Amino acid sequence: MRAHRLAKLEELRRQGIHPYPNDFRPTHTTAEVHRRYGGREDLEGLEERVRVAGRMMAFRDFGRAVFSHLQDGQGRIQIHVRRDVVGPEQFDRFKRLVDVGDILGVEGVPFRTRTGELTIRVEQLRLLAKALRDLPEKWHGLTDVEARYRRRYLDLMANPEVRDLFKTRARIIQYLREFLTRRGFVEVETPVLQPLAGGAAARPFRTFHHALQTEMYLRIAPELYLKRLLVGGLDRVFELGKSFRNEGVDSLHNPEFTMLEFYQAYATYEDLMHLTEEMIAGVAREVLGTTALGQLELRPPWRRISLRDALLAEGVPPSALHDREEALRIARGLGVALEGDEPLGKLLVEIFERVVEPKLIQPTFVTHWPVEVSPLARRFDHDPNVVERFELFMLGREVANAFSELNDPLDQRERFLQQAARGGQVGEDFLQALEHGMPPAAGEGIGVDRLVMTLTGRHSIREVMLFPQLRPQR
Repeated sequence: MRAHRLAKLEELRRQGIHPYPNDFRPTHTTAEVHRRYGGREDLEGLEERVRVAGRMMAFRDFGRAVFSHLQDGQGRIQIHVRRDVVGPEQFDRFKRLVDVGDILGVEGVPFRTRTGELTIRVEQLRLLAKALRDLPEKWHGLTDVEARYRRRYLDLMANPEVRDLFKTRARIIQYLREFLTRRGFVEVETPVLQPLAGGAAARPFRTFHHALQTEMYLRIAPELYLKRLLVGGLDRVFELGKSFRNEGVDSLHNPEFTMLEFYQAYATYEDLMHLTEEMIAGVAREVLGTTALGQLELRPPWRRISLRDALLAEGVPPSALHDREEALRIARGLGVALEGDEPLGKLLVEIFERVVEPKLIQPTFVTHWPVEVSPLARRFDHDPNVVERFELFMLGREVANAFSELNDPLDQRERFLQQAARGGQVGEDFLQALEHGMPPAAGEGIGVDRLVMTLTGRHSIREVMLFPQLRPQR
């Protein structure tokens, strides 16, 4: 209980012991001790000493000796504290005033117990941080899922597999950065706080800048700023950072999420399909050791199919692809919430999301999207009703979105004006940049959280975010 721990804290202070010192320097992590000594059988008589720091995760009292485990960011190691080695005063203080959950620093010699477990025989012991609260549920981890998300620090402390998951996430992100950098992409940073909400169709978060006396928005995508860099002569750029959308929360959506967005001049959406295959298959091989992940096989080449062909393959009548009224009837029959004035392209996408998307298990590039839902993408020269765009689906969920970029400033202005008629915004500064000439290019956005979910076999975006957004506790 917290009161008992506070009493021990005061007793330590009365004895002149600082319960939160910062002068202990480890020489080894727990993993380094295991690597260096774990394979050796000749530890008898070893004189090498190690200094290890970590959280005490167990306490087994045998009278004149105590066995425990220290846990650091790399793993765990058993420690053995004996009265005749550390001395009666230090041993008594350790047993009376140190609790499971406290952070300790120990110095001693590695040896093996009779059961063969690698252990440190402690010669010197320091309390480095007194914990004032117990570990959850007798240190076996939190079982309530929402409690794990709210108190992720306890989840990480108690569950090694969760720590491993976020280390894997870090390695995935590192690989993505290195992959693009090796191919000549420059990593950049663009504004998160923006005067206009642009780059995607989503409800933004609004705020007010008092010094500038103007309304601002948290970005829903970095797209319009990254394209300005193409205008400026940076032909390959990427940004890996946070975007924000003030919309629903479910297993695939969080208001704050991580996006990788990159742009390549003198490339098309087809070039990005090849790059995406190579990048995602490469990260699976490098980080996870295989492209075969459960029912998912990431070895290229991946399937490619147009949105219209995907609809036809699932039994949507060919006439619905051209007849808005029939498409409206089908969408309503599927339970789609509609206002009734949606254009044909929007209706076809709504039908696709319910009829086709859940069945796209293996990696699939769905191409040729309607222009009505693609305001920033280049039209096909032979068919102005569809654009040079793909969305990548795996395990029935969208992971990436890419297209050949629209660099015609007059066409772009007209599409912005159409959006504005439905409540959107016209980005005059972006249009001015576009009128200076943007090279033909292709760009892509990858939802990093969804990619990590897919690669690690998780079913909720909250599992792969350290601190997901949750409803306030009442």
